[in-house]
Amino acid sequence: MHVVLAEILGPDLLIILVIVLLLFGGSQLPKLARSLGTASHEFRKGVEEGHGDKPADTPADTPTEEGKPGQPG
Repeated sequence: MHVVLAEILGPDLLIILVIVLLLFGGSQLPKLARSLGTASHEFRKGVEEGHGDKPADTPADTPTEEGKPGQPG
């Protein structure tokens, strides 16, 4: 955990939450939280899909009949 994040406790966190409430308003906070949750879910899903997709030999990487990669024979 970053040192700065570890130092935000107690009254500091309360002040930050009050400022966020004032900026976005009480009615916008559930929408904001929902959109952040959706974005986080999509990001994790993309990362997991990226780890699952290991590139196989592509036609550009495989040698052709003449032995030169990626160039038609």
